Amino acid sequence: MIIQIKPLTATHIEAIAALEQVCFADPWSAAGLAEELHNPCARFLVAELDGIVAGYVGCHHIADEGFITNVAVSPAHRRCGVARALLTEALRQGQGLYRLTLEVRESNAPAIALYRSLGFVKDGVRPRFYSHPTEDAGIYSYYYAEK
Repeated sequence: MIIQIKPLTATHIEAIAALEQVCFADPWSAAGLAEELHNPCARFLVAELDGIVAGYVGCHHIADEGFITNVAVSPAHRRCGVARALLTEALRQGQGLYRLTLEVRESNAPAIALYRSLGFVKDGVRPRFYSHPTEDAGIYSYYYAEK
């Protein structure tokens, strides 16, 4: 199967909102996702496999820094390269930034391994950042260039 990475459009909102429900304890609503379509700082990308939404990544670019808000892949499409394809494109679109950061549950070893394989480094910890269950978040950054 070929993974196609596309910008988020209104036609993706319901599928992405459903994916949020499956993947996260505190999911974004369809209305919240739709607001990102009009946010000039937002860079949301969708991965499609045979026309089916398989995952997405949300980013915000502000000045010379970027922040990944969420990476989500449907359970049926995990371990198929979807997250890697999404993050690779997000990193490509971040060219010109100083860094791109994200938070990840400290127990999410597969995600951490992926981030490290792409060049992200751990910058710190946000204690008790997550709820349902309560857990620390690792802060990871991808540095494009030294200031």
